[in-house]
Formats: sequence, structure tokens, C-alpha cells
Amino acid sequence: MSQVLFSQITLRYRQPLGVLLLLAGAVVGSGASSSHAATYLLEPNNSNVRFAIDHFNTSTNTGGFYNLTGQLDYDPHAKTGSISLVIPINSLNTGNKAFDLTLTGPDFFDVEKFPLASFESTKWYFADDNASGTAGSDVAKVDGNLTMHGITKPITLTATKFNCYFSFIAKKPVCGGDFTATIDRTKWDMSKYTLLGITEKVTLNIQIEAAKQ
Repeated sequence: MSQVLFSQITLRYRQPLGVLLLLAGAVVGSGASSSHAATYLLEPNNSNVRFAIDHFNTSTNTGGFYNLTGQLDYDPHAKTGSISLVIPINSLNTGNKAFDLTLTGPDFFDVEKFPLASFESTKWYFADDNASGTAGSDVAKVDGNLTMHGITKPITLTATKFNCYFSFIAKKPVCGGDFTATIDRTKWDMSKYTLLGITEKVTLNIQIEAAKQ
């Protein structure tokens, strides 16, 4: 991650020490990226993390986090990549302000103590790794660490779409894709209402778009 991006992020948000250390590690320790990989910065207007969770087996609660920041390093020829995402919890939007306040409160995300979540990739998989490719690309899935609610746990994102192209609007190359994962929220110490029947399983759908620097 570039020093400029790191400085911008630290100025924009009040971050816990653990998240700062995680992001600093991206500067020195992302072994998955190639020395010839191009660097892309996330476009906040086209990057988000949406979630869905079953509501007592009758309906599905949905929402999303927006204004993501981060960096993508990608080399399709060497089949290497790395990505780091910073997710502002106060950007949560379910379409219901009262529900937003409940989710960002102390029973769930506790935004006052943990204003940010983050994802840092550890390994990328491609079609040549005996994994199925995706539309427009051979990126198949990405392993990484999700830090949320002050806890870091490994997750795997499955790519449903990934592609790079030259954007005539941005006047530069752009890479982006859609990824999905299902996580157990109790692993991040968010178990409220599980005893009442609300599932611990949460589906994540992540959209990223990043412009070459």
C-alpha cells in the first residue's frame, strides 16, 4: 500500500491500533503480489460490501457498507494479486435509520469502539490452480483476513466476476469484480439474538473497482 494512501486513510478515520498495524503490514509483507504487478486504488463510488442475513426464517435483512478505500495489486500474466480494503462502519445503510443505529450500536458493530473493518488478502487462486475460472478472468477465489469488531479471522472470497479494461471515462485502466462469502458472525463476537433464532450465518457480497495509478 502506498504511503500516500496510508496517510489519507489514517487522516480520514480515527483507527484502533490493531487496524493500523494490519494496514502497515500490507506495506511490507504482501508476498502474494508480483514486483511487476500494477497498482490500482479503489474507487469508493463503485466499491461496497453488502450483506444478507435470514430473519427468523421468514425474510432476509439486507444492508451495505460504502465509501471503501484500499489498494489492489494485480498481474494477470504472472497470476498474482493482493488487495487491502478498509470498510467504514458508520457508512452502514439498510434503508432504515433505526435499524442502522441498532446495528452500529454496542450490541453489534459497536462503531464507537471499532469504527473500521478491514480485509487483507493472503493468497489468490486462479483457474490453473484447479479452481474454476470466472467470467472475463481466471481469478477464482481469494483467501484473506477479515478484521471486524476488533477480531481478525480468515475467510475465503469466491470470485463470481473479475475483469480489467480501459475506461474511457476515467481515461485509465480499471480492474474490478464481484466476490461472495458466507461468514459466522459469532466468530467476531456478534452473537446477539442467535438464541432467539436469528442465524449466525451472514452472506457477504463484495463489489470492487479500482483505477490504475
